[in-house]
Amino acid sequence: MPVALVDGGADRIESDLAHGEASRGSVGPGRVEGLVPLAGLLLVAAGSAVMLLLHVIPPTSAVDPVRRTLSEYALGDAKWAFDGSLLLISVGSALGFRALARRAPRPPMTAVVLGAVWTVSLVVLVAFTKTDWAVGPSTGGTIHRYASVAAFLSLPVALLFAARPVFPDRPGWQWAVRGCAVVSLLWFGSIVVGVANMAAGGPPWWRFVPLGLVERMVAFSAVVGLLVLVLGMVRTRRPIG
Repeated sequence: MPVALVDGGADRIESDLAHGEASRGSVGPGRVEGLVPLAGLLLVAAGSAVMLLLHVIPPTSAVDPVRRTLSEYALGDAKWAFDGSLLLISVGSALGFRALARRAPRPPMTAVVLGAVWTVSLVVLVAFTKTDWAVGPSTGGTIHRYASVAAFLSLPVALLFAARPVFPDRPGWQWAVRGCAVVSLLWFGSIVVGVANMAAGGPPWWRFVPLGLVERMVAFSAVVGLLVLVLGMVRTRRPIG
């Protein structure tokens, strides 16, 4: 009888040890999913940092940030840095909106679709460089321009749709995201005013507004809103559907 007890106890100990090792060696799907928005946050932040560095490091620091658009950086030797910045932001955005799509119980699918438009638009901006007006218009430049409009509109509108579902009981986070989106759209609205003024007989819209400054404020406000949204998802984890 004592021998049986000893043998049974040994079996239980071995079973517990094996179970413990298996638990330590495996990473549950919930934990992996929890890391997705964090990875997205870091990539978007890294891409944004590269874009900001282009403003202060020669030779791109010579580009006038008030009158020249962000895409001007792609016309010189720093094209690789500009493209890398957009790709980092694109991949990070894809991870962030993927995490958004998997949030239970009802993810904001309109925001997810618009987030996909934003993400793809950034890749198109890399694939098709803006028109170099010293050379002349190009098909690639036209595609670049339309992709820019899609990107600048899709992200802030996506943020408006995502804010409440992500932060249903956190109005501070909710309004921070919405505020960034509204600021971005208001800056974009100045371009619409310029187009309307041009149609009424005024000067060309790209001269009516300080285009470089407007574009930077549209992009900066929207990306800050995206960072706040994803940071909120990292800090306020909800069930994964």
